[in-house]
Amino acid sequence: MEKIILKNGIKLLYKKSENNLTSFTIGFDAGANVEENQQLGMAHVVEHMLFKGTTSRTEYEINKLCDETFGFCNAMTNYPYVVYYGTTLDEDFEKGFEIYSDILMNPSFPVNGFKEEIEVICEELKEWRDDSAQFCEDTMFYNGFENRRIRNLIIGTEESIRSITILQIKSFYEKYYRPDNCVISVISTLSASEVSLIVDKYIGKLSSKLAIKSEYIEKKQEPIYENNKPGTYFEYRDDLQGGKIQYCFPIHELSDREICALKLFNLVFGEGTSSILFDEIRTKRGLVYDIYSKIKNETGIKLFTISLGTSYENAKMAIEIINYEIEKVKELKNYFDEKCILRLCKSYKLRKMLALEKSIQTSMNLCVYEVMYGGETEIFSEFKLMDTINEEDIMKVVNKVLVNATIQVLMPNVGSGR
Repeated sequence: MEKIILKNGIKLLYKKSENNLTSFTIGFDAGANVEENQQLGMAHVVEHMLFKGTTSRTEYEINKLCDETFGFCNAMTNYPYVVYYGTTLDEDFEKGFEIYSDILMNPSFPVNGFKEEIEVICEELKEWRDDSAQFCEDTMFYNGFENRRIRNLIIGTEESIRSITILQIKSFYEKYYRPDNCVISVISTLSASEVSLIVDKYIGKLSSKLAIKSEYIEKKQEPIYENNKPGTYFEYRDDLQGGKIQYCFPIHELSDREICALKLFNLVFGEGTSSILFDEIRTKRGLVYDIYSKIKNETGIKLFTISLGTSYENAKMAIEIINYEIEKVKELKNYFDEKCILRLCKSYKLRKMLALEKSIQTSMNLCVYEVMYGGETEIFSEFKLMDTINEEDIMKVVNKVLVNATIQVLMPNVGSGR
């Protein structure tokens, strides 16, 4: 693994691969977290508009070139970052990187087609609402928090999306698409020097393309965190057949060591088909098709969540069992012994390394870890930290985290019977 700082301040992360594919990710600290309240959805709209054309290429030309050059390519806006990524053959890396560099450095932000793209994003918003699991999570965030950015969708609201102007898009772009705000990761069989030359050739001039205003070079603002509003919240919809239930617990006050302890605990509690939750609620009682818990440690999110799908009739019992199992695990003794922890560490490392086996996944993870934490080594350093975890560490974090849940219940509307 190598980290190279280009002359304009861009961080380039390089990792050698063993196939003839090159995957790369270009990321910016320009996700939804940096938006002002009146700009909800701005980061996502900018991502869309960058593909509408450059000073030398039309939208159609960009799309055609991407189809011809990439085996896979995409872009994504999250709360803590926005990324542009893709995979090419080694011999096409320079071509692919030039295309993305042109998109990111020379956007034309055309007025022609802007209204149509806004309509596309509004349609995308409807699709978000059609996904019942996503809707349940979004509603939980809205009910569970007052000030966090996650209280509102990454994509924004229809009102906020339609209020965005080309002038605002240009201003956001100039403020956040800066070289000192950019990380590039490349996984390739090409040498580090070859990759560095190509990257510098096409994006090394980013600083000269943007007039960086002094007020934009400021200390990075930390996202707002707050404790959740505990309670059980109900939402009913006429268009649902089955229901969804989600829990969340804040973890923003946990140290890196505590996060590692929580990850080991989660392998037992809610990750996999032999976990406590899956065994008690799915295997033994058949109340759900799937149930799992997850650690969302991204900047601005930082939550421990439980998610399941169940019927209206089984919802109450499922919640009762989950609450019972939560209290039960807080009293575990002599479960996480040295042998157990070694087994869990091995299982976690295996799952993590399998997830990183795809070069595009490794590229994305390296990039977003650097954007969020300022260190791509977080991906691998946690393995060493886990080796020092003991039962006391795990039980302390379990009792610290699993309290005062926000529970969101999304169920079909069954009329007055409810």
